[in-house]
Amino acid sequence: MGDKSFTDVVRITIKSGNGGDGMCSFQSFKGRPAMGPDGGDGGSGGNVYVEGDASQSDFLAFRYKTKYAAGNGMRGGSKNCTGRSGDDCVIKVPLGTMVRDEDSGTVIADILEEGEKKLICEGGKGGKGNARFCTAKRHAPHFSQKGETTEVHALVLELKIIADVGIIGFPNVGKSTLLSKVSAARPKIADYHFTTLSPNLGVVRYYDNSFVAADIPGLIEGAAEGAGLGHDFLRHIERTRMLLHVIDVSGSEERNPEEDFVKINRELKGYSDRLASLPQIIVLNKCDIPGARENAAAFRKKYGKKYNIIEISALTGEGTDELLRAVWEKLCTLPRPSRSEEVDEKFSYRKEGDLTFEIFIDDDGAFVVEGTLVDMLKRNVVLSDPSSAAYFERVLRLRGVIDKLIEMGVKEGDTVVVGDTEFEYVP
Repeated sequence: MGDKSFTDVVRITIKSGNGGDGMCSFQSFKGRPAMGPDGGDGGSGGNVYVEGDASQSDFLAFRYKTKYAAGNGMRGGSKNCTGRSGDDCVIKVPLGTMVRDEDSGTVIADILEEGEKKLICEGGKGGKGNARFCTAKRHAPHFSQKGETTEVHALVLELKIIADVGIIGFPNVGKSTLLSKVSAARPKIADYHFTTLSPNLGVVRYYDNSFVAADIPGLIEGAAEGAGLGHDFLRHIERTRMLLHVIDVSGSEERNPEEDFVKINRELKGYSDRLASLPQIIVLNKCDIPGARENAAAFRKKYGKKYNIIEISALTGEGTDELLRAVWEKLCTLPRPSRSEEVDEKFSYRKEGDLTFEIFIDDDGAFVVEGTLVDMLKRNVVLSDPSSAAYFERVLRLRGVIDKLIEMGVKEGDTVVVGDTEFEYVP
């Protein structure tokens, strides 16, 4: 949006912690140097969370920090000691934040409440220590498992302000003045178009009750197609439960109140049927200006049967008590804002059980095997250990890697690269 002090869409990168490596260790006592294996498991990597924070109103803090990483798990220890888990990373976001995966566009979370915490990315699993690989035939495994490594992911955070009441209208009709009159908000106010370039939130007190009102940036024709402030404007009223439609009924800027009313409702309809169906209270402002009452009477005659119309002067405060009463009575009949239906509750960055591979021939003629199957082998195989190396060869055959290599024309002596392992092919 135009105001550089307000940020409502931001891109960040996150990384959960790597899992710690398992330990390869053997018990030893004085005079008995080689007893059984006692290597412990590595610790799990830290998770990445987002958490709702009502003290934040925009994403300004993300301008200075865009990379977030959780702590890595520690390596396992001897005596079957498990390594310490990595510290979690908790990212505080304003209420109304939608978290989207940049690559797929999937909505991962929709944070609506203070303290609401959502797991975004799990930490890597810790590797198993050599004590976990003992079998009836293998009494002294000289290998352990590496910890699971994690990847960097890009997120797009999008703020859709949560307010009970959205104050809408063309620029310079008195929205900011009205908000300053009925709440403790102190928006900047001046006599020119587009004074408000970012939403202003104010808590409005009505006797022992309160509600949140948002003065939304001025709307112009074509906003539904993205003109002017366009989608920036319309995004911020999607969460509101009702609208105060402020109109300069005085026509002081050579505007026609009835035409303005029709144009804004047309833009709401063009963007979303839900926005167009939100309850509206029509606020005819600047009634203290000569000629305004006559215009108000004409407006009421045309729209008074369909809408609740209240005449005010935001500058003097005239009519604001009646307006607040009407707003509160209407809010009492409306449901609270609901979570976005776009959220994919099953989304996860962890891909378990999906062991795939692909093979290509590089510039040197080597056959390179890549994929999740390779990632698994990198964690589980230690080629210096005969039993582990046998497991490596067995998996390549069972998973069809060898058959695929043969299909691609591999010959004896050709180089095959699997992860960090390079070897000559032997039929």
